[in-house]
Amino acid sequence: MSTINGYIALSQSPTEDQTSSDDIDLTSSLPTGRRRIFGPQSRWFESLQLRWRGMTSRAIAFVETNLGMLLIIVAQFFFVCMNLGVKQLNSLDVPMHTLELIAVRMGITLACCVLYMVAMKIPDPILGPKGVRLLLVNRGLCGFFGLFGMYYSLQYLSLADATVLSFLAPLSAAIGGYIVLKEPYSKREAFAAIVSLLGVILIARPPFLFGNTNSVNSDSSDAASSLATAIDRIRAVCVAVFGIVLGTGALLSMRAIGKRAHPMHLMMFFSTWCTIVASAAMYFMKIPIVYPHNWKWAAMLIFIGLSGFFAQTLTTIGYQHETAARGSMGQYVQLLFAGVLEYVIFGTVPSALSLIGAAIIMASAIYVIISKKGSPKEPEAIRLREPDSALEEGLMYTELPNTTIKLAETGSSRRIGHEDLKEKPPST
Repeated sequence: MSTINGYIALSQSPTEDQTSSDDIDLTSSLPTGRRRIFGPQSRWFESLQLRWRGMTSRAIAFVETNLGMLLIIVAQFFFVCMNLGVKQLNSLDVPMHTLELIAVRMGITLACCVLYMVAMKIPDPILGPKGVRLLLVNRGLCGFFGLFGMYYSLQYLSLADATVLSFLAPLSAAIGGYIVLKEPYSKREAFAAIVSLLGVILIARPPFLFGNTNSVNSDSSDAASSLATAIDRIRAVCVAVFGIVLGTGALLSMRAIGKRAHPMHLMMFFSTWCTIVASAAMYFMKIPIVYPHNWKWAAMLIFIGLSGFFAQTLTTIGYQHETAARGSMGQYVQLLFAGVLEYVIFGTVPSALSLIGAAIIMASAIYVIISKKGSPKEPEAIRLREPDSALEEGLMYTELPNTTIKLAETGSSRRIGHEDLKEKPPST
């Protein structure tokens, strides 16, 4: 009887060719997420999985390390959209006064902040958290003068010139953060800031360095600089610099507040004080209110308000995760966005010097981003030389390729090699 059973088993077994040509799935009865395929295909699939996990972990680590910088860079796109909207609004019918533009735009931002805070039930929506209320007030007042300086300069300067002037803010913020907040300011960041200023000079091409720029600086299609007088331009530059200096106080306030307040708290105080101060100044200066005359005018005003809301929100969150020196470096990317949008909307072709300056600015910003190295938040860590050693039991956290192991009950840190683990394996 056993001989017959053995014959039947041999007759039902697969041939040698079938076994070598197909992979064997020994876990087909298991759920899809727990199956494991054995054979040549399994080795290729596992290698692909390891590569994908390594790339994903590195990408996540890069985003976590530079989250604040990346948010600030994205915010610059919305700032450029807002500035373009302001330029277009001034060219439609009767131009709106700067104070009225601030009051309307920040009123839209205030409405968005209040709706969000009420819907999400954020505590202390009006006064803000205790301990940072004076800093919130300082952020609002200083932010108003910074915004006023930018909007006022846009009336008499081209978008490129006004944007270039705003790039004095990174140096001011870095120096202020180093002196007031005692934040680190490395030589790399200082070098990148100086090199970025060189790129700004190549784009702005000031007359005292490049002589008559009427023929050289031919990539400006904005009529503001040609219609404004020399006195108007000098006044606009002085107001812009004054706003940059006070705007530095707003950046330092955001850094001092940190995560002690919700980003909407900072946004609401900023928009509230801007609306109050701008409306009061219009009342005492007897500035007439300009009402919309057509749908384009109203649509452009709403576009300015929404762009400013997104820009300020991303900037606020970014500075809560980043130092003033590195965060302000992200503002240099605004010039690149301004050049691209001017080419798309106005058909302005940048000159060779502008392209060189933009490349220098972008290279400096990238250098600042990649030069930052994440530091472990917990001191109790063991550095392993080989990732295979991370398979021991009792380990709480692993990271490739230089694996960081965090232990549950360890008060000190030291470095060990793979051979040390072989000689003295940890007890389970």
